[in-house]
Amino acid sequence: MSNSIAKPSKLPSNQFDHFYKGGDRIGQLRNGPGGPMRPEEWIGSTTTRFGQSLNGLSKVEGGQLLKDLIDQDPVNWLGEKHLKKYGSSTEILVKLLDPDQRLPVHYHPDQKFAKEKLHLNHGKTEAWIILEAPAGAKVGIGFKKDMKKSEIAELVASHDSQGLLDALVFKEVRAGDAVFVPAGVVHAIEAGIFVLELQEPTDLSILLEWDGFAVDGDKDGHLDLGFDTALDALRLTPLSVNEESEILTKFEIKGKTSKKIFNQIADPFFRADFIAGDQNEFEAGFGIYLNLSSDGLIQFENSDEISLQRGDAVLIPHSAGASRFKNCTGILARPPAA
Repeated sequence: MSNSIAKPSKLPSNQFDHFYKGGDRIGQLRNGPGGPMRPEEWIGSTTTRFGQSLNGLSKVEGGQLLKDLIDQDPVNWLGEKHLKKYGSSTEILVKLLDPDQRLPVHYHPDQKFAKEKLHLNHGKTEAWIILEAPAGAKVGIGFKKDMKKSEIAELVASHDSQGLLDALVFKEVRAGDAVFVPAGVVHAIEAGIFVLELQEPTDLSILLEWDGFAVDGDKDGHLDLGFDTALDALRLTPLSVNEESEILTKFEIKGKTSKKIFNQIADPFFRADFIAGDQNEFEAGFGIYLNLSSDGLIQFENSDEISLQRGDAVLIPHSAGASRFKNCTGILARPPAA
């Protein structure tokens, strides 16, 4: 495989149908197809939908699957240190979410559960970077009090959506907030909140409710494990005050202050930087940059510069070397450090 293939490039839109309704902001930002059942875009994805072999994977500008290119030339895409620690996995999945209805109450298994029950190397710890939010919009994260597995099982079996919602702690969010969501912690997102999500590279969700959504949770809500087993992946205790302080962070969008977005708690899973103006250099490494401003420029140590428009998503391989952002406002998502 020629080294020239591993070079920075702009990513085409990668949207597909989901079980919940979406708005039109992803289509407007990314020049994608949009549509009422397309609330997500998977950006630079080497991850497939759960139980599928192709759906979810991103293509590069020439139509090739990014996963295939990385598998064929992992050193240039990911770097030797990354390969030694993580193998050829990019270790990250980046998404845009634009829910036009509240997301159902759900949670994701951690790495230990995923390995033991699903024979996978990753769970689904994730984080939400809030790009836009209606006034007073909220996210639910964690239970208000200690719960019992039997209590949750009864709420699920009886389709008691209100009971589940009443059990959650809701936090008001606005643009410039970020929420780190540890695997196992129950959560939900209200309608209208526009999110850039970073997560481990899996599609592992366990639903606790699904009435009003285009999914049969009795059949497809438990990762084919059955709810009795799937509920063992759920954290039944509330987040502590210290944990809440660790998972909730603020960065600037309108104020345009460059900043590392998450606290240290996220470092084993992914990294994200909010970039505003002329940013100092970032070291060589795989990354995905989403540009939120009208014009900008990325310069690379070992590759041609790329001019940017609002909504451009740029795939950055390790072989491009150090990168410098000029007149940019956006978010750089990266895997954990090797």
